[in-house]
Amino acid sequence: MSAVSPPPFQAPKPNTFLASAGYAWSGLIHTAVHQRNMRMHLISGLLVALVGSGIPLGLAEKVTLVFCVLLVLFAEMLNSALEQLVDLAVQQFDPKAKLTKDIAAAGVLVLAVGTVAIFALVLVHNADAVTENLLAVQRQVLVGVPLTVVSGALMHERARPGAVNVLLGVVGFALWAVTLTWSTSAVFSAMAFGFLVVSAAAARARRLQK
Repeated sequence: MSAVSPPPFQAPKPNTFLASAGYAWSGLIHTAVHQRNMRMHLISGLLVALVGSGIPLGLAEKVTLVFCVLLVLFAEMLNSALEQLVDLAVQQFDPKAKLTKDIAAAGVLVLAVGTVAIFALVLVHNADAVTENLLAVQRQVLVGVPLTVVSGALMHERARPGAVNVLLGVVGFALWAVTLTWSTSAVFSAMAFGFLVVSAAAARARRLQK
């Protein structure tokens, strides 16, 4: 008599929008914690948000920059998901598996380089606005550099005591609040806030894993 095979595993399905959003948030934070390139993209996105909130830009330029930043993050998350899938399916070295990962990584690289080029073109096109708002640009650099450092420190691979993470988070959000006093774009300020939240959540997740 043949043994009865166990029923196939079925992952629990979210039955509410909040549950689905929670799973998506977990995926985002997991990528930020475990993927160095994702952390680099998040920091780059924060820099774009700080520049965008420091100088006046047209609607089309704002939409283009926001879309490019989000597209790069989306591509990096898809690349990370594909890597996990390949590692799950292939238990030993396979040239085709390596090629699959390389092609996916190349796609992210193309998007990232294109975003940098578009960002540079936007700055060149708005050179007069940058010159006219030189004081605002200087203030943004003065606050934006330490803010970016704080964000990078929160996402750093080394786990730190919880009190240090809290201190970094307080400093980061305080610096962000300072930029609000002269921000020219609520959209870019909100985007910078979102990147800070992700940085703080990544620091918390890394500490909980230790």
